[in-house]
Amino acid sequence: MDGAATVLVVDDSRTKRYLLVNWLTRAGFTVLEAETGGEALSRVGVDPIDLVVLDVRLPDLSGFEVCERIKSAHPALPVIHVSAHAIDTNDRTQGLTRGADAYLAEPIEPEELVATAQSVLRYYQARRRAELLAERLTGLADTTVAVHAAPSFTKLLQVAAAGAAEIFKSPAAVIAETFDGDCLAGVCAGPGAGPRVVPWIVDDTGVPTGATVVVQEPDGWSLVDWPAGDTVTVAAARLREDRAPLYVVVPTATQTARTPVLVQLAQAVASAVEAQRSFDEEHRIAVTLQRSLLPRKIPRITGLDLAVRYEPASAQTEVGGDFYELVMLDGHLLLAIGDVAGHSLHAATIMAELRHALRAYAVEGHQPGEILHRVNELMRTLLPDELATICVLLVEPTTGHVRLASAGHLPPLIVQDGKAEYVQHAAPLLGVRAPRPADLEFVLPAGATMVFYTDGLIERRDATIDEGLTALSACASQVDDDLDRFCERLLVELAPDEIQDDVAVVALRRGVG
Repeated sequence: MDGAATVLVVDDSRTKRYLLVNWLTRAGFTVLEAETGGEALSRVGVDPIDLVVLDVRLPDLSGFEVCERIKSAHPALPVIHVSAHAIDTNDRTQGLTRGADAYLAEPIEPEELVATAQSVLRYYQARRRAELLAERLTGLADTTVAVHAAPSFTKLLQVAAAGAAEIFKSPAAVIAETFDGDCLAGVCAGPGAGPRVVPWIVDDTGVPTGATVVVQEPDGWSLVDWPAGDTVTVAAARLREDRAPLYVVVPTATQTARTPVLVQLAQAVASAVEAQRSFDEEHRIAVTLQRSLLPRKIPRITGLDLAVRYEPASAQTEVGGDFYELVMLDGHLLLAIGDVAGHSLHAATIMAELRHALRAYAVEGHQPGEILHRVNELMRTLLPDELATICVLLVEPTTGHVRLASAGHLPPLIVQDGKAEYVQHAAPLLGVRAPRPADLEFVLPAGATMVFYTDGLIERRDATIDEGLTALSACASQVDDDLDRFCERLLVELAPDEIQDDVAVVALRRGVG
């Protein structure tokens, strides 16, 4: 039995209390005393009490009532009833029914009292350990789900630190290296506190692959205010030799033998970090591919003003297949904008194939509708499971003559003198066998602006597509003199702060001279 256990002896008889205290003290317990039920209730929950030895008859309250109130507030605190009076079966039954863990009646032998105290303490200590482990495992499961669902590396560290603080009811820090090699730490001052992320550098020398746990002085981990007089326990999880370890740091006083929950937490967070690193790597490759395949510069064309804005999806989402094309061919401007279905590196590669096919058919001299027909045949033959939307037009700069064909893409917008009107050209998207309408031909008036865009600009989870089109029409009704500023304003006013889908915007204005 742990000699550090503290027992509260509650009895109004000084003589009997002296005997009980003497027996328990000689057995190695720390003993506190109380004469009344009210005094006992005032000390429970305030003093560090592990066991209550409680007389049945007290001057203010019955021992049965005191026990019942103790158990109501502290179910895991054991209580032993003692009685100096003759008792019957009903007394013993009432005492045990109302929460007591044992009932001793005089004559009480010292050895019986000590053995009973040790027995109930062993049970409750085992119960506390089991309840603590169950609570921590529940917290571990919740944190594991949360870190794997985190939308970004920074959020992952915040969730991990907050989870560790909640699991161990203490300050906590989680340190990991990003895909770019930056070392960051998620820190949380305690359960319920707001986590934050700060730069931090760790010497990884000698940390092996796998999971390791060491106890260190807190000075080397001064990320947060650790409890005074305690060390810190550091769990390191290194999944691969070529990866930096992940560290979870908590006060040593929070840990049990073999630190099972801490080790599992470190391994779970390390797995989520590895997945986030892989995702960031794929995202970086895809964004680089997208940017490399888009036009390197906007052509300068007499009589036409052009501006473009392209924003890839935010880092926590996959990339899409948005693209645009601007090139002069035989005195005409070829303008195209499109979107391949899906969000992945695969979508970006399909986008590259379609853009090159579109350029090739345009160079051959085909009109927009024929270009889309040929691209569609190519897709259905070589990419039968893919879908895409494209809008293609040829513009004659001098006259403003436009020849346009669409394949399921969102309608372009024409703005002139504060009025905005969509150019409707309903046609099936690419990848579908269906008849296509004739090209749409019209003259873009002098001074008018056409706006082309992909769905990332107007689509929202909380709004319909019609609401998005209405918002774009209102926002674009006044065109800035500077078309670059105009495109930027459309993005700022219409696109969300965290862009969930690629956004491409192309603005074409015909000069008035």
